[in-house]
Amino acid sequence: MRKCIGCGEMKGKRELIRVLRTPEGEFLLDATGRKNGRGAYLCPSAACLEQAIRQKGLERSFQAAIPEEVYDSLRKELAKLEAE
Repeated sequence: MRKCIGCGEMKGKRELIRVLRTPEGEFLLDATGRKNGRGAYLCPSAACLEQAIRQKGLERSFQAAIPEEVYDSLRKELAKLEAE
């Protein structure tokens, strides 16, 4: 079980999307859950992403400031996943 950083619900690992910070410091969505790096979990909905942004869930999880362009790229990637 993993906790969504947006809504705070506990769900199975396969039901959530992993937001990943690579060792190089890049942030991306890891739909497979197997890429190397520090991860935080998020429900596959734009509402949970927006809630995580408002509550600074990603900053707390990664203990680092998140640039706005990272949020923009996460929104775009999440929109692609929702469209599938």
